[in-house]
Amino acid sequence: MSDFVKAASVFVNQSIDTRDGILRFIADKAAELGVTDDAPATYEAFVKREEMGETGMTDGFAVPHAKSSAIKEPAVIVVKNDHPVEWPSFDDKPVSIAIALLVPDTDAGTEHIRLLSKTAVLLMKDDFKKIINGTDDPQVIADAIDAGIEGE
Repeated sequence: MSDFVKAASVFVNQSIDTRDGILRFIADKAAELGVTDDAPATYEAFVKREEMGETGMTDGFAVPHAKSSAIKEPAVIVVKNDHPVEWPSFDDKPVSIAIALLVPDTDAGTEHIRLLSKTAVLLMKDDFKKIINGTDDPQVIADAIDAGIEGE
C-alpha cells in the first residue's frame, strides 16, 4: 500500500466553527508540513475553487481542493471536526470531515483529476465512510484513504 496520505496529515478532534476556518486551517497545516511555502496563497486557491461550486459531497464529507503554483507537491490533508459546519453540499447537510486535495499547478491536469475522481468514488462507498466516521486514529484514516486511492 502506498503512503500518499500520512498520519501526520490527518487532524482529528478539531473544533473549527466555519468552512472558512477549516480552509485556513488546512492551508496553515500545508505550510507546516512543507506542502506549500505560502499558506495565504494556498488558502486563496481553496476559496477560489469554493466560489465555483460546492465541494461538499454527502453524509458530512467535503472534498475541498486547491491548484496553485504555491503548492510544491500533491498532498491530501484530512480534517475531522468535532461538530458539523455549514458547507454547501450535494445533500444540503453540514460537513464534519474534509478530505482536502492540494495539487501544484504543474500537475493540475493529471494528478488533480486522478485524486479527485478516486476520492469521489471512495465517498460513494458506505464501508469507507463507516471507517472514517468510526475512528479518531489518524493512521487508520490515512491507511483507509491510501488503500482506496490505490485500489481504484
